[in-house]
Amino acid sequence: MVDFQLNNRGMGMMTDALFFEKKVTQKITRRIVPFIILLYIITFLDRANIGFAALEMNKALGLTSQMFGMASGIFFIGYFVFEIPSNILLEHFGARKWLARILVTWGIVVVVTGFVHNAVQLYIIRFLLGTLEAGFFPGIILYLTYWFRAGERAKAVAMFMTAIPISYIIGAPVSTWIMDHIHWLGMEGWRWMFVLEGIPSVLLGIITFFYLTDRPEQAKWLADEEKKWLMEELQKEKNAKALSHANHPSLKQSFINPKVWYLALIYFIFSIGMYGIGFWLPQMIQLFSNVLSNTQIGLLTMIPYVAGAIAMNFWSHRSDLSGERRYHAAIPLVVGALGLIGSGLTSVPFLSIIMMAIAVAGIYSFYGPFWSLTTQLLSSSAAAVGIAAINSVGNLSGFVGPYGIGMIQEATGNVKIALFFLGALLVVASLLLIAIKKEQTTTFSNMTRGVGLEQMNENLDNSE
Repeated sequence: MVDFQLNNRGMGMMTDALFFEKKVTQKITRRIVPFIILLYIITFLDRANIGFAALEMNKALGLTSQMFGMASGIFFIGYFVFEIPSNILLEHFGARKWLARILVTWGIVVVVTGFVHNAVQLYIIRFLLGTLEAGFFPGIILYLTYWFRAGERAKAVAMFMTAIPISYIIGAPVSTWIMDHIHWLGMEGWRWMFVLEGIPSVLLGIITFFYLTDRPEQAKWLADEEKKWLMEELQKEKNAKALSHANHPSLKQSFINPKVWYLALIYFIFSIGMYGIGFWLPQMIQLFSNVLSNTQIGLLTMIPYVAGAIAMNFWSHRSDLSGERRYHAAIPLVVGALGLIGSGLTSVPFLSIIMMAIAVAGIYSFYGPFWSLTTQLLSSSAAAVGIAAINSVGNLSGFVGPYGIGMIQEATGNVKIALFFLGALLVVASLLLIAIKKEQTTTFSNMTRGVGLEQMNENLDNSE
């Protein structure tokens, strides 16, 4: 009877503890995730809206396919050069101040983009945009590690990354509608698109300064016991991670850490496909028919990204439930490759859109498991620089992808041929992920689970 009562008591305490954990996690999620999603929607729209502008801008500025690829991709050269310094400065100044700075300055540059008159000016402004935006994405990934435990991080990252397809779902019809309907003061619609879509970044930058909280200990919106629990949980994970990475590179050694460069290579290869689609999809759809308006092209562009938004959240949630990251990152890349190759093989517009939706669903499902795997493999001391290095090197493909597609189109006269090349690259990235040793991806998760169970048993022992 005594044992039965103790067991009931223990089960009750476990239930209460799980309820408390769930409540705090949901509270943090509601406070942080919707806001950073909104920020990234605006960020990615400002980065990728050149793909919609190209429907009119290329002719207005006399851009060839290769010149458009250069204008799209040069953004990532500035991004690469300044991303690691930017992430270090974010840790120094705090996310609130640094992210606000990024938003305000890049918003101003996006507005100025609406006033360029030749290719050289466009190159300069796109390079400057990449320079000023550098650090935003890896800064947010790092910021999420301040608030979410390892087992919840893939879902948090996936929710944040949902902003990418959402930016296209919202941005495609809005951008193309502006281009078709707004010609104030005699300016072309594509110019007004840049002006009107840059202003929200400036306003959100100001709001960010007052809204974000840098660390849990500063969160006035959490109760004292909630802050205490969260800080203790994150510290336990940090200690376990430090133990599992006892012989891993320190901050100073991050630049020569083989894991960083291996993961950066995977992300580089993957991103060639992702950015290639993002910048060129509107023009690919335009090839289906010469009677589609800009707005109709925007509406068709939404379809693949709706599939991507749904798939990435489902798949990342599945990854969190299973605790497995490697195959959850690798399998979607194969699906993405099949979608790209299938889209290139068909000349039927409806089937091509369906295959592109499969490709985007696969590609975006990669994000959550991959970034959770990345934060799992890197020691805490190497995380800030490591995440920024992986993202910055990976994002160099933002130059290679669009520029390469432009070269292929000019050489062959058919942009769809590039889809086979992009699909093959995704398969290579998948194989590189599978090649990561399984024990490297499970050590930390096993240790953190062990810490949690040990702590729970200790609490039960003390209660008895």
